[in-house]
Amino acid sequence: MSLTKDDIVESIAEETGFPKNQSIELVETLLELIKKSLASGEDVLISSFGKFCVKEKLERRGRNPVTGERIMLSPRRVVTFKCSKKLRE
Repeated sequence: MSLTKDDIVESIAEETGFPKNQSIELVETLLELIKKSLASGEDVLISSFGKFCVKEKLERRGRNPVTGERIMLSPRRVVTFKCSKKLRE
């Protein structure tokens, strides 16, 4: 089972006493800020939680697992997450 956005909204509403619609707006705003930062290539550091990093992957050789055909994979950006020491403990 996964923690969903709706679960997060419910928890925020219960723990803070905010109305559900305000909790939804809060979560959506936070996620949009994170997405915009990552899309522009910036890392996102959340203290005591971890760091989302944008990594540049170079063009590389790969192969189609179904046909075995060799192909070139284009350069791309990927997001990685490194958890903080506190979270790890």
